[in-house]
Amino acid sequence: MVTQLAQERTGLFSWKGEPMTLVGATIAPGDRAPDFNVRTVDLKPFHLSDALAGGKRAALFVVVPSIDTGICSRETKTFNERVSALPADRIGFFTVSMDLPFAQKRWCGAEGVERMTMLSDFYDHSFGLAYGMWVKERGLLARSIFVVDRTGIVRTAQIMSDLTQEPDYEEVIALASAVI
Repeated sequence: MVTQLAQERTGLFSWKGEPMTLVGATIAPGDRAPDFNVRTVDLKPFHLSDALAGGKRAALFVVVPSIDTGICSRETKTFNERVSALPADRIGFFTVSMDLPFAQKRWCGAEGVERMTMLSDFYDHSFGLAYGMWVKERGLLARSIFVVDRTGIVRTAQIMSDLTQEPDYEEVIALASAVI
């Protein structure tokens, strides 16, 4: 759970223009990707080693506040379409949110999302804290992108400056392509 010792950072992310506090580690390209303990849509534990398939593939993490909102939904559906050009055996595609696994599973079925693996950080916020994306004032995750190579090194760490800002999809796909 969130502890008093966690690092707090301001000036990096806002919620519709309102400055927010990000809690957790600062992650930058070149850092070793921290492990995390999230849940799949079937409530099974999932860790960094699962995402990297034991060093056989890289990983693209698309981090969103809530899949049931317009921008988060559009972002995940857009990545679901765009990653089809990348070899799934060499890179895994993940959307991480605080939504309950049941809601993620329902949403994927309703929206036809099959390429993005949904991961829920509801259990102990370990992804948000490990990657510094837990929003103190909202209890959700900041919109961000992380690309991790198959050796576990962070190659891309992007925080969208505002909740309403979408990532540059083509740039992210190019960054993901560069690690496979």
